[in-house]
Amino acid sequence: MSLLSNLKLVSSQRKKTSTPSEARRKKLSSKLQEQIQLAKALQQGGQYAPVKIRIVRDKETGIKQRIEVLKIIKPWWWDENGKICVMIHYGSKVLELQHGLNAIEVEDISALVSTLELIKIAADKGELDDQINAVSQLVKAGFKRDKSVSDKSDRDKTERKNNTLKLPAKAA
Repeated sequence: MSLLSNLKLVSSQRKKTSTPSEARRKKLSSKLQEQIQLAKALQQGGQYAPVKIRIVRDKETGIKQRIEVLKIIKPWWWDENGKICVMIHYGSKVLELQHGLNAIEVEDISALVSTLELIKIAADKGELDDQINAVSQLVKAGFKRDKSVSDKSDRDKTERKNNTLKLPAKAA
């Protein structure tokens, strides 16, 4: 009797995990969750200091080690005339929530926590997808090549192809 005959075998394919917009939504949601935790810690008078794993090489031995380092989280809010203003960030860019409006004003830290939770729910539902995609397109545009540089590299490739040595045809 074969060992594989004891297993339940099925025919299946792994489904695609997410679309790019879902991945962006998930990224924003995780950053909002960090801001919520930071605001809750501030509300309770404590500190929120998550850790991340960093791999460091020892200079003397050359051995790589994993160490825990505090993750620095900058708050997205500030105090302005007794009110708290909060901006929603996607990467290093600020999301424009409505045309010309990029910040939310709240009364105090407890209202900040509830506002951030509300924004997280809206982001999870996809209500901020248009703003995220607009910012994402802005970032992508910064990575595009200059047209003159790409034309030059295309010309160089063509010249290299044309300058290849061709073997003579075999004589009969």
